[in-house]
Amino acid sequence: MPGIHSPLPQPPPGYVIGNLSERTGVCCDIMRRNFMRVCLTVAYEGTNYHGWQVQPNGITIESVLNQALSDLLGEPIAVTGASRTDAGVHSMGNVAVFDTDTRIPAEKISYALNQRLPLDIVVQESKEVAADFHPRRCESRKTYEYRILNRRFRDPLRRYDTYFYYYDLDVERMRQAALYLVGEHDFRSFCSVHTCAETTVRTVYTLDVDKAGDVISIRICGNGFLYNMVRIIAGTLIQVGSGMIAPEQVKDILELRERAAAGPTAPACGLTMLGIVF
Repeated sequence: MPGIHSPLPQPPPGYVIGNLSERTGVCCDIMRRNFMRVCLTVAYEGTNYHGWQVQPNGITIESVLNQALSDLLGEPIAVTGASRTDAGVHSMGNVAVFDTDTRIPAEKISYALNQRLPLDIVVQESKEVAADFHPRRCESRKTYEYRILNRRFRDPLRRYDTYFYYYDLDVERMRQAALYLVGEHDFRSFCSVHTCAETTVRTVYTLDVDKAGDVISIRICGNGFLYNMVRIIAGTLIQVGSGMIAPEQVKDILELRERAAAGPTAPACGLTMLGIVF
């Protein structure tokens, strides 16, 4: 995609270079005398991207948004996302904010921005928010869904948004196991060993397992998720459904607080972020 990696334009005269995070907490490099904070709701099909966060060796959702917004508004823009989804993960409603001096009404930015974005990234809404609103520092409920295509043969039309699993899965066993994960727990067993989180305690409000046709969905809502947490939960529930481990063993896995005790990290293609409620 041309232009994605080109340097951002320099600020015009009168701007003061600084660290805006010291003042408001948003990751921008420009301190503005007068600015508007804009919130975007962003949907994307993540197959072609190296995740949300800017990476030195690949195109990401954040880098595409930064470049498109900088081109549109004529000023350096760096968005701050609520959820930094992994490579290949999709979203129906991630949230990002940025500061701007534009005179374009906030609610109109989405229309102009979508004209500059690729077809697999679409801004669903843009609106002005309070100057101190930060999507990662507000209390919120995030909802993800992991979809498993459980059938004899692959479906080429579902290869990007489901994980194909050949062996029969027992949904009732998966539901029984899921109950052990609801509530406030230390989810150290269900996160990557490379996590940088200060604490591995999280609250899961709901965790539902349902089946419609040949697609099994694992929908989870919580106050936040550790690195790879949802995919490791999905991988563990798949092991339960296939009979590799008993539902009640999930309680033991939680208590062990060891990554090796839980199941594998399920592939990214099956995971979709459904949305965030603040």
